Amino acid sequence: MARRNGEKKDNVAVAIDKDKTSQHALKWAVDQFLTRGQALTLLHVKQKPASIPTPCGNNFSINEVSDEVARAYSKQVDSQAKDLFLPFRCFGTRKEIKCNEVVLEEMDIAKGILEYVTTNAVEVLILGSSSKGGLVRTGDVPGNVSKGAPDFCTVYIINKGKISSVKSASGPPPSKTSIQTQMPSRARNMSDTFRSPLKPSQSPNVPERSTYTLQGLQEDMEIKSPFTRRGGLARYEPVSDSDISFVSSGRPSTDRMFPAFHDVLETGMVPRLSNSSDYDYRSFGSSNSGNKSIDVGSQYNFSSTSEESGKSWSSSQNMDDMEAEMWRLRQELKQTMDMYSSACKEALTAKQKARELHRWKLEEQRRLEEARLAEEAALRLVAKEKAKCKAAIEAAEAAQRIAELELQKRLNAEMIARKESEEKKTALESISNSDLRYRKYTIEEIEAATNEFSNSLKIGEGGYGPVYRCYLDHTPVAIKVLRPDAAQGMSQFQQEVEVLSCIRHPNMVLLLGACPKYGCLVYEYMANGSLEDCLFRRGNSPPLSWQLRFQIAAEIGTGLLFLHQTKPEPLVHRDLKPGNILLDRNYVSKIGDVGLARLVPPSVANTVTQYRMTSTAGTFCYIDPEYQQTGMLGIKSDIYSFGILLLQIITAKPPMGLTHHVERAIETGTFAETLDPDVPDWPVEEARKFAKLALRCAELRRKDRPDLGSVILPELNRLRELADENMPNIMPRESTGRSPNHGQFSTVQVRCHESKTYNLDVIAQEATQARRLIKGEDEYKTKNT
Repeated sequence: MARRNGEKKDNVAVAIDKDKTSQHALKWAVDQFLTRGQALTLLHVKQKPASIPTPCGNNFSINEVSDEVARAYSKQVDSQAKDLFLPFRCFGTRKEIKCNEVVLEEMDIAKGILEYVTTNAVEVLILGSSSKGGLVRTGDVPGNVSKGAPDFCTVYIINKGKISSVKSASGPPPSKTSIQTQMPSRARNMSDTFRSPLKPSQSPNVPERSTYTLQGLQEDMEIKSPFTRRGGLARYEPVSDSDISFVSSGRPSTDRMFPAFHDVLETGMVPRLSNSSDYDYRSFGSSNSGNKSIDVGSQYNFSSTSEESGKSWSSSQNMDDMEAEMWRLRQELKQTMDMYSSACKEALTAKQKARELHRWKLEEQRRLEEARLAEEAALRLVAKEKAKCKAAIEAAEAAQRIAELELQKRLNAEMIARKESEEKKTALESISNSDLRYRKYTIEEIEAATNEFSNSLKIGEGGYGPVYRCYLDHTPVAIKVLRPDAAQGMSQFQQEVEVLSCIRHPNMVLLLGACPKYGCLVYEYMANGSLEDCLFRRGNSPPLSWQLRFQIAAEIGTGLLFLHQTKPEPLVHRDLKPGNILLDRNYVSKIGDVGLARLVPPSVANTVTQYRMTSTAGTFCYIDPEYQQTGMLGIKSDIYSFGILLLQIITAKPPMGLTHHVERAIETGTFAETLDPDVPDWPVEEARKFAKLALRCAELRRKDRPDLGSVILPELNRLRELADENMPNIMPRESTGRSPNHGQFSTVQVRCHESKTYNLDVIAQEATQARRLIKGEDEYKTKNT
């Protein structure tokens, strides 16, 4: 083999770890520096364990576990360190190189190597190059060792069989005497008793070989057993010298040679086999050629006696025979190990097949169990579906019975409705033939009912006089008394009586009678007062829900459209505000105080043409701005007032500056804060659409305001339907103003011509029904039914 510059170093060390770079370094060192029989130091630095891993992947500090567990783990780490030397030892044996194995324990790998080199005066140190793992796991160990090496040591760093870098020695090594006195006590030599059966000086033809003591070999053959996972070790028991039958028979007796063979299979390990002389401690018999059995254990005794007996051999012929005998034994060992390896592989294959069969059996059992569970689940699901189907059939039958009952009830109701309709029609025809449009009361009847106009019966005061609550004909009524000092009072009174006597609508306050001589009007009594009182919660009244507010808005729009479509000429209210909207006991809204109405010529009703009025009337904040400036009146003057009223319905705020406040809130995204806080569950998006519609109604210019019948009222009716769908059951409304048949009115009996008695509620309902029939609303009634 080639030698580097013909030089020979006595103290050569190779730092090893479990990576391939260490193997390249050892091969390069043997090829370049060592000769047969020369000693080589295999140096391995074991880091002190700081933590103990668990099967779950966690780590526990070694200080947190018990001493017994720590010792067991340390013993396991030591065993792994011993196993690390096996391939290097086999390689050295094949090359007939003595291998001295040294294990150091140090946290800093480079520091441990340098201390050993310095203490033992290592002349040549060979290391593998840096890699991602192994010796240089925590840093560039070869580089650090090369930098810190003493001047008498030459450091070679090998990468893939070639020199990566070298640091040459610059001084001589210290003497051997000083080396022996400085041996560190913490370095453990795993192979303390390396001996040679023959001295090189006695027989130069016989190569010097390193051997192990029996105890050292037994320690090297220690393997892990699944029964000693906590630190215990399973040892191979040495085979007795007399048991050599497996050689002569051509089969290795694996069971007797390795009693713990099944333990090896359990761990999934196959022992490494080589042609080295590491296994010379075993006994072998003669082959089939009939040669005499040789007791290797007794011939090559691993003791000092064997060395002394070897000195007496002087004949070179004996040396040649010995070498031939050793070669033969080596061949027999190789053959035996090959057979043993094959047996191990076959046994391992059989074990793996058994495991596969067991795994297949478990898998089949698992599948059968899953199939059984799936079948049970399917049966339960089928039973559950059957129960659901049965319940659904029963529910369908019950629903069918309920539908049949409802159908019967509806048919009965239709029959009753037709009968009542015929009766109402007869009453309407009778009253239409009469010239009397309202009942006239005497002042004595009025004074008796109001207890001489007592303040205790006074419930309010309008723009034209006080209002009293009393009873006439055993019916609660509201009597408005015109003040004598009111401007234009008498003319307005006469006009209001004439207008209201012709009006019959569910959303208009019903005029029951009058005392023309003294200016008294008798209205139906509205139990819940005005809309203004309810919005501002006067008298500690409960807040109106958003459903009621949407319904009230639609009802006011319906009543206002009725006024604007009055024939032959439309009526303009001129004073539409929350104070003039009254609510009955079911919170059905009705427009009152029509005393400011003026007749508008029909030719200009739809084209928003106005004619000039002599004076501005009505509340300031609700009056049309163009009407205030020009005095020109039109039906869209009421649209402006209606827009302000709609904003008050959802905000419950005073009218002053309300349009600007709401418009600003919509622009800044704070609209929800402007809604009435007494209503916690506002539908904000629908309320925003409601507010935008109200702002369009409150435009300053009349031409910018939408039409009541085609734009405003359809949207309000849509919101009313939304309110009907979400109306809570705690406050049912018997009348929504959508159909006269659903109206709830105060029952007032009026005597006509001293002979007939009529129900004014029925009259009002029939009048509205006739008006709707004229406008083609039969489809609405059919849909409602």
